[in-house]
Amino acid sequence: MGTENGWVEYWRDGSRPLEAMQAHFFDHVYSLHSHDAYSFGVTDAGAQSFRCRGADHTSGAGMVMAFNPDEVHDGRAAVELGYQYRIVHIGPSVVSEILADASDGRTGGMPLFMKPVLTDPVLTGALARLHAALVGRASQLTRGELLTAAVLAMAERGATRAPRRRTLTGQAQRQAARRARALLNEAPLEPISADDLARAAGCSRFALYRAFRQEYGMPPSDYQRMLRLRRARGLLTCGVPSADAAASAGFSDQAHFNRWFKRTYGVTPGTFQRAVL
Repeated sequence: MGTENGWVEYWRDGSRPLEAMQAHFFDHVYSLHSHDAYSFGVTDAGAQSFRCRGADHTSGAGMVMAFNPDEVHDGRAAVELGYQYRIVHIGPSVVSEILADASDGRTGGMPLFMKPVLTDPVLTGALARLHAALVGRASQLTRGELLTAAVLAMAERGATRAPRRRTLTGQAQRQAARRARALLNEAPLEPISADDLARAAGCSRFALYRAFRQEYGMPPSDYQRMLRLRRARGLLTCGVPSADAAASAGFSDQAHFNRWFKRTYGVTPGTFQRAVL
């Protein structure tokens, strides 16, 4: 949504406290407020100044803003070109559930972020990937993986309490990964969630992510997308139109399908289909 004062886009999960926003503001001034969620923002351009915890802070391009639930702050442009930023609001229940999953229930309490502004490329990348997945058309599996990665990155790199991760090893790791892969192979077009895979594997979601990567060299969401691309590729060789092949293979739209097909095979679906000797 654009205005004379800039533009803003907002996304909200309909089933859990998880929201995402992207905006570019010039003159907009946030009044003092707080959120009932953890709020993690990435400044993409310009700079934003705000008052929080009795002091003034500035977040410039590439920096991360971290607000604890109910932490009062305001916000305004710190430079003439304004500020463009992305932010995700993650409910405490979601954060708690992810940390408990990663540590088999041994969270040691909720994390607290002592610095409102952090400079950390790893955090910036994790939050940017999560934001893109939330506002885009990523699968449930992809969103779950990136949400877990972002929460763990914030808890381990910016908080006072880091979770103790518990992972699988040896035969247990191989068996969990194989059970999850079997489920994906059986139903590549189904909207399988991280919880579905974890139940099939018999372990936590975090342990499954690690096990699957170790065994197959990619996260479950990438494996699921690979299966769908293979299905679409087969349909293309049979002369099925690209749009129909994309829909039949479980892709949300043609652009999404084209992008991933080219990333994977190096050519567009149209070029592939026409390359018949």
